[in-house]
Amino acid sequence: MTQILSSGCCGHMGRVITHCVKQKDNCEITAGVDLSGEQYDAFPVYQSFRGVKEHADVIIDFSHPNALENLLEFAVERSLPVVIATTGYNEKHIEKINAASKSIPIFFTYNMSIGINLLAELAQKAAAVLSDDFDIEIIEKHHNQKIDAPSGTAIMLADAINSSLNNKYHYEYDRHAKRAKRDKNEIGMHSIRGGTIVGEHEIMFAGRDEIITLSHSARSKEVFATGAVNAALFLKGKDSGIYTMADLVASK
Repeated sequence: MTQILSSGCCGHMGRVITHCVKQKDNCEITAGVDLSGEQYDAFPVYQSFRGVKEHADVIIDFSHPNALENLLEFAVERSLPVVIATTGYNEKHIEKINAASKSIPIFFTYNMSIGINLLAELAQKAAAVLSDDFDIEIIEKHHNQKIDAPSGTAIMLADAINSSLNNKYHYEYDRHAKRAKRDKNEIGMHSIRGGTIVGEHEIMFAGRDEIITLSHSARSKEVFATGAVNAALFLKGKDSGIYTMADLVASK
């Protein structure tokens, strides 16, 4: 039985994690951490990591980038693996994650959906074939409460494409701010926010007289929760280092 500490447990995704874990017989949530401290299930909820007394085998974090430092400090101190599912991290946050991974195993990806990670692989293959003659644009759509733009997933997709093309592309986020023709070596990034859209990502390869699109649409947030729980089960007992969805898929 894998025992999970849920960080950000009172948020929307934290509650979806709780629901997802209840559907499984090989894991359980033993405690939660959330600033609200709201008690809504059988496990205790603490407002800070320092209060946690219960045993855990792994942490699942769906909280906020501001909580990262305390999260990593606690995890390293307790030698606990961490599944980081929060988005909106900057370069300094990534540096801290990489530093902590030298001491503990960390599962880190911008999107917990297996489908999105497959999309990234398909986009890499398409870019290798099409890039010389096709322009690349990424369009992402999310609900009106999402704070960061472009989404971490859109950046992940762009990075995946760029890595397969010798990182020669730069990203264009704000094309309306300048009057100039499109640069051949750019990947355009476009963000749409509205309603209750869970998450949609489209990669468009636009060539002469033809367009090829690859897309993924998440219909509920449970796909991300399922991915995070599967990552937690995978991460238990692993050596220190950074793990991604590719490692999880390869293990199946």
